Amino acid sequence: MFRIPTPLSWLALLALWLPGSSPAAEPALSSVPALDISRYAGQWHEIAHLPNRFQEDCAGEITATYTLRAAGHLGVRNACLGKDGHRIVADGEARPVAGEPGQLQVRFAPGWLSWLPWVWADYWVIDLDPDYTWAVVGEPGRDYFWILSREPTMDRTLFEAIKLRAGQLGYDLSDLVVSAPLR
Repeated sequence: MFRIPTPLSWLALLALWLPGSSPAAEPALSSVPALDISRYAGQWHEIAHLPNRFQEDCAGEITATYTLRAAGHLGVRNACLGKDGHRIVADGEARPVAGEPGQLQVRFAPGWLSWLPWVWADYWVIDLDPDYTWAVVGEPGRDYFWILSREPTMDRTLFEAIKLRAGQLGYDLSDLVVSAPLR
């Protein structure tokens, strides 16, 4: 005999259906399996980034320069042309994460505060050209994202391929700021 479903039956069916209807979880983000810090050192030009508060005053000519220091650490100098036409520079330090070659932590707080864990931020190299001509930097929360190149421009086809891979890793690049010319 057929029975009319009760409200409780509908709730049970809904509870069974909802988990299957939720969007797929983001894939776990991983860093590159190997990073030669000495090859990574040097000047990089930013090609694009996701908006962030510490780059709000940058108008262009954005660079990151990494210099080798002791114990696998890097000196970091981020620079850009400010909206007012003056050069903006921020100096910091990057340190390796033990057992994770493609992962660094970076800080721009004064050195005397380096003992505080919250002054360090994740800096993961998530994609890297074998010849170290371009790199993609992110972090597990996917709130920060940069495309870097050794040259101040990038081939548009390569740029689009990098964006496609980043999208597959769960990055929402709808607000991506392109900060350098594409050719």
